[in-house]
Amino acid sequence: MHVTLALPRELGPTELSRWRALQESDPTLDNPFLSPEFTITVGELRDVVRVAVIHDGPDIVGFFPFERHPLGIGKPVAAGLTDAQGLVCAKDVEIDALRLIKGCGLAVYEFDHLVSGQPMLKGRHERHPSPIIDLRDGHQRYTEWLRENSGKTYKSTLAKSRKLQRDLGTFRHDYATTELEPLRTLLGWKTDQYRRTGRTDRFAHQWIVELVERLLATRSETFAGVLDMIYVDDQPVAGHFGLRTSTTLAGWFPAYDTRFAKYSPGLIQHLAMTERAAESGIRIIDMGRGQKEYKDKLKNGEFEVAEGRVARFGAAAGVHWMMRVPARKTRATVLANPLLHKTADKALKTFGRLRAVVQG
Repeated sequence: MHVTLALPRELGPTELSRWRALQESDPTLDNPFLSPEFTITVGELRDVVRVAVIHDGPDIVGFFPFERHPLGIGKPVAAGLTDAQGLVCAKDVEIDALRLIKGCGLAVYEFDHLVSGQPMLKGRHERHPSPIIDLRDGHQRYTEWLRENSGKTYKSTLAKSRKLQRDLGTFRHDYATTELEPLRTLLGWKTDQYRRTGRTDRFAHQWIVELVERLLATRSETFAGVLDMIYVDDQPVAGHFGLRTSTTLAGWFPAYDTRFAKYSPGLIQHLAMTERAAESGIRIIDMGRGQKEYKDKLKNGEFEVAEGRVARFGAAAGVHWMMRVPARKTRATVLANPLLHKTADKALKTFGRLRAVVQG
């Protein structure tokens, strides 16, 4: 077994076809963040992206997309943005994680959303739930599940949707629209949300804005950007931008106009999106790791993702451990404790309000 390294744009039709075939052969890899189109698009904007092509004799048995940072630190493609990470490889292939990262010229590979069944998971890593909306039994069955298990939320959301329309006008739902202007409206809402809650504004980075715009324009049977928006009286109210394979829609950037907050527009939009997604062939909506109230209300299942690192012995790995691991463990402790999590979230929101006042 040997590894060759390539820039994403250097992969030819044979490699891309093999990548898609491997991905489609394993349900745990059915996520658009693991699709070649995602890696290629990020690679057009970031020169740190590489792909390790794994060979067993003459056969390609796997692909490992990653970013190479100074000191040989490896990260997932678009680290900090992606909710599914890891290798795309044949089920029966044996891959030694340390040999792989050595072949990639890495001292360390760190991850926080590694999907299940990965060779990287032979170590002791933290596991986290990743909530999903499971539509494999159809949208009607999911609706029945909501009535039985989240009835108050379901009924109140429908009531608020009716009130929204009575108060403001005709409801319109655009699923999988390709227009750029509503995307920019959505990103503006998201920026306001980041600032309001004290989080870092991802869209302050121009490459991320361009990435999302390019992904919106990418459409094929097995991969596409999906922009979903709801309107009332032709006013945009709430929306979501995510990515899809043929059967999985990955949640990514949901947001809404805070002027309509009393109507719970985010829940209205998600319920509408779920129905249209199911009609288009989507069987799983992966909402991604992270505790959010709307996820708890809508989920009817969970996947599992892992957080940790694979490291070779050496000075670079030691420096990386000191800089990252204690902070990661502290963060995990806070998130796992409801009281600490609530306190930290409140502090961030207070910071966001103060920042908004200072800026203006």
